[in-house]
Amino acid sequence: MPDPISWSHSLPYFFAALAFGYLLGSTPFGLILTKLGGLGDVRSIGSGNIGATNVLRTGNKKLAALTLLGDMLKGTFAVLIAAEWGNETANLAGVGAFLGHLFPFWLKFKGGKGVATYIGVLAGLFWPAALLFGFIWLAAAYITRYSSLSALIASALMPFALFGFSEWQLAELFAVLSAILWVKHRANINRLLNGTESRIGGNKKTSEATDGDGQAEPPESNAS
Repeated sequence: MPDPISWSHSLPYFFAALAFGYLLGSTPFGLILTKLGGLGDVRSIGSGNIGATNVLRTGNKKLAALTLLGDMLKGTFAVLIAAEWGNETANLAGVGAFLGHLFPFWLKFKGGKGVATYIGVLAGLFWPAALLFGFIWLAAAYITRYSSLSALIASALMPFALFGFSEWQLAELFAVLSAILWVKHRANINRLLNGTESRIGGNKKTSEATDGDGQAEPPESNAS
């Protein structure tokens, strides 16, 4: 049975790690970078997405790359900083960063799908699994030509891969994160099932109506 004194001492650190991760994860890099770059509000163009794919529609490849990198690294940094206080705080900071990206209070809790931040958290907690995620995504994308399906496949396999690496606690954690990721992709799943999901390298008209995960969104949704 856990020592109540130990738990009472640790709880403030756990809550602080979760809150820190959430604040870092809720940073909307796409929106910030496009405004700083003098391109206005990225939510007013394309799909209304604040992610890297919609930033790319501004014509600025550098800002799009920085957005993708920022969405990944906010998860990684949250984990690495919190790791100074132990594995539990690192895990909680990662969860906070992931949830912050999905539900940022800056944007009325309307965030993104979480793939980039998922990878960033994974890289911070166990980088070999992040490399494996990338390999699985590339292989699935090459075969299926669906970005969203590739992310779904890779995330579904991650808990099993972590079990294979004997990372039991992380396997359980990413089973939960993967389930949330799938829920956030439910519209993509519906389109995959009915054959209307856009493919990688699809026609321009379809591409402009979808976000970075192939998710069609109205401009006001601010999803990424």
